[in-house]
Amino acid sequence: VVYEQEGVFIHSSCGKNDDQDSLIPGVLRVIEKENEVIVDWKPVDDTLDTSNILCAGKDSSSVVEWTHTPKEKCSRGADRPSSYEAEWDMVTTVSFKKKPHSNGDAATHANGESKWSFLFSLTDLKSIKQNKEGMGWSYLVFCLKDDVKLPALHFHRGNSKLLIKCLEKHVVLNESPQDKRILLVNSQNKSLSQSFENLFDEPSYGLLQKLKKDPYTVTMGRFSKVTNYIFDSFRLSDPSTQRRPPSEMADFLNDAIPGLKINQQEEPGFEVITRIDLGKQPEVTRREPVSAEEWAKNMDSEGRILNVDYIKRLIFKGGLCHTLRKEAWKYLLGYFPWNSTKEERANLQKRKTDEYFRMKLQWKSVSEEQEKRNSRLRDYRSLIEKDVNRTDRTNKFYEGEDNPGLILLHDILMTYCMYDFDLGYVQGMSDLLSPVLYVMENEVDAFWCFVSYMDQMHQNFEEQMQGMKTQLIQLSTLLRLLDSGFCSYLESQDSGYLYFCFRWLLIRFKREFSFQDILRLWEVMWTELPCQNFHLLLCCAILESEKQQIMDKHYGFNEILKHINELSMKIDVEYILCKAEAISMQMKNCKELPQAVSEILGIESSSVTPDSDTGEDESGAVLSCPTSLYQSISPPVIAANGTRDSTQQMSDTQSLTPA
Repeated sequence: VVYEQEGVFIHSSCGKNDDQDSLIPGVLRVIEKENEVIVDWKPVDDTLDTSNILCAGKDSSSVVEWTHTPKEKCSRGADRPSSYEAEWDMVTTVSFKKKPHSNGDAATHANGESKWSFLFSLTDLKSIKQNKEGMGWSYLVFCLKDDVKLPALHFHRGNSKLLIKCLEKHVVLNESPQDKRILLVNSQNKSLSQSFENLFDEPSYGLLQKLKKDPYTVTMGRFSKVTNYIFDSFRLSDPSTQRRPPSEMADFLNDAIPGLKINQQEEPGFEVITRIDLGKQPEVTRREPVSAEEWAKNMDSEGRILNVDYIKRLIFKGGLCHTLRKEAWKYLLGYFPWNSTKEERANLQKRKTDEYFRMKLQWKSVSEEQEKRNSRLRDYRSLIEKDVNRTDRTNKFYEGEDNPGLILLHDILMTYCMYDFDLGYVQGMSDLLSPVLYVMENEVDAFWCFVSYMDQMHQNFEEQMQGMKTQLIQLSTLLRLLDSGFCSYLESQDSGYLYFCFRWLLIRFKREFSFQDILRLWEVMWTELPCQNFHLLLCCAILESEKQQIMDKHYGFNEILKHINELSMKIDVEYILCKAEAISMQMKNCKELPQAVSEILGIESSSVTPDSDTGEDESGAVLSCPTSLYQSISPPVIAANGTRDSTQQMSDTQSLTPA
């Protein structure tokens, strides 16, 4: 029993006395069972007057009619206002259809339960109607999916807020656009309606139901609060079951994310791919961030970038000094064309400024009455305000409740809803915008950079989750090639689907690294070097770094989730960038790279003779990005034969500490 409230009455007007209602006191409970949550109301037997509670309609022996009776007796309390007028609902319910009765018959069934007792599963709940505020006792009317309405429940002791709060742990409740008193149960995955709620305070039923209905929600939660009930739930609490077969977990996740198919096979035919020898990972180092002087030297008199590939390589290897980010990010994100002149960029900014404020004016000029009739805009605003209030305040740019940074964050997100009304706002987008706005310090520039970023990230936030499905499958493919033994271990612990990486992919590690580190990580990824989908190799690098601890300590399902979540803000960004780059080189140098991996990383097969100047190896595989990635960058990172100077290697190793 997770909720219990006494003093919850059904008000029955039987027509025997027009001045008096029959008050049926009862106890309302919310009960968690193995595979469902039940709402249960039962009358208090010792106060039940069976002669007053049965009221059949004149035209039907199986329909209960609830009539409006405004007058109240003293039993409701002397402190109740005399002008109390409750809104009574006409209730027609097949729940009472047992057998014909006439007035005065006994109101108990053969099994001894009161005729007025009812219970239902939350999976059958369609909506909840509430009373108007200030209208006396709080009451609720439950409407089920087959349009059955249950009798109104009046809360004589306290109100119904605690019940609503309890139910919201298991189902998503949204206000009806037509009537704010009606809460609609959202049983479908509508984008990311509650992406950042902490769901691990919930009992197992609520967690599993939301995992099936809204996998975004669960994975965005705090895994650190995972306890054994989660594991038990997956195992169906069967003591004889020592481990759920990987195929069963794959089936379960396929239900949660339709179309997600991560290969869980173990037959020899699959192992042929996983046993490929990738060779040793090369040693790599990072350089200092690109300075303002280096940037200026690579620009002509009209403001054009002279060598785009060279600048991108520098940024990939070292990132940017902070003073350069405001300008350089506009190029990296595609807001400024790389070959544009200073004059062309000024004209572009002027046009984009006009376009931005026209869109901003669209939602700014919407009146309250108009917004009441536009449920989507109203929902977007509500989600944005909730997310903005949760913005990380550790950065001074967003400190304080009325901080200008928070106001701009809100306005830019609202304007984006005008720009892409079909997608609108989905929770998580504010995580992508806040670093961009912090760097730009300008509303218009931040908006257009964010638009460009969302062009890259759009599929992550679409309702069908196609982008997320694809990335999870690709990540599984890469990790299996990189370390089939680790993959097998994860599968043995029901974790082979890599679901704990969902948050990493959804918002590009925003919650895994510190604010300053995420600025570095993002600008490196935006260079699109050294290959396609470099962010997946970053995932592989993090997982490989944690492999030894996970396997040596024999972490199970719960411990893996908890451990991965607790990595947040503890990962060394420079170490992970080095390791991910090394993995990319390791795969590039592989002589028998599977076609699927080649496609994921954008590595093209070629029959060209190996040439050290082009970076090709004898396998003929070559990265589709510029092959001169490591040329003209000081200090040299990798020699042509893949070896490094020993003194350089020692100093670099000492400067890198694993997460």
